[in-house]
Amino acid sequence: MLYPELFRSLEEARWSLSSDVPWASFDPALLTDEQALTVKMNAITEWSALPATEMFLRDNAGDADFSAFMSIWFYEEQKHALVLMEYLRRFRPELLPTEEELQAVRFPFDPAPPLETLMLHFCGELRLTQWYRRAAAWHDEPVLRHVYGLIALDEARHGGAYLQYMRRAVERDGEEARRAFSRVGVLMASGGRAGKPLHPTNLHVSRALFPNDTVQGRLPDPGWLDRWLDQQIRFDAECEQGVVRSILANLSTLLDEPVRSVRELSRYRKAHAVTA
Repeated sequence: MLYPELFRSLEEARWSLSSDVPWASFDPALLTDEQALTVKMNAITEWSALPATEMFLRDNAGDADFSAFMSIWFYEEQKHALVLMEYLRRFRPELLPTEEELQAVRFPFDPAPPLETLMLHFCGELRLTQWYRRAAAWHDEPVLRHVYGLIALDEARHGGAYLQYMRRAVERDGEEARRAFSRVGVLMASGGRAGKPLHPTNLHVSRALFPNDTVQGRLPDPGWLDRWLDQQIRFDAECEQGVVRSILANLSTLLDEPVRSVRELSRYRKAHAVTA
């Protein structure tokens, strides 16, 4: 089982909301209304780990190891929402998300193949790590810079944990896992070319609720994410290519075959789909 060692390593890295955030360093002159509003949107987005966890537990009912890991992932993701909300509670209480706004991003996701979902969230953690690093650099207010730095480190560790489960899947499921990971890898590494980097929170997940079935679409400001990426933290094409390179490098190791571009990964996917 991977869970016991993941629990130990993530427990050692865990930060405290009360003692590891320098609340006393807050500088109100360095926080704009525009920046404070992005904190609210990030907090609500992080809250959507709740329906994602419900999805993972439902679709991985036969995998006690991964389901146990969800206890860590869910706790830490909800703490991200909590620390951002605590920041607002202390310094911009008028922007604190309401229970109704939080409840809006809790809705049932359609069942999905567990291996594809695993790869999707691995790529999401890679991308989110870089988004939060850019957010930390964009903000001037020192407490907020520190908070986003803490969250980015958590997301990177989560990506590493997902990667361990992906390695286990390749060992156990062989070609089935390789096909699933390459299929989703092409999707997640190609989104930026269409001008829209993909993340689990901006994908459609419920046929019954379509088109109101993305987390980002259920935020108080559905267009916020694009503005945050393009105009505020400026997650440009060069930044996106860094994420794509990371996805391809990890897949090269997992698939035991070099994939240096999305085109090469697409060829790999097609070749293995033919032999399936």
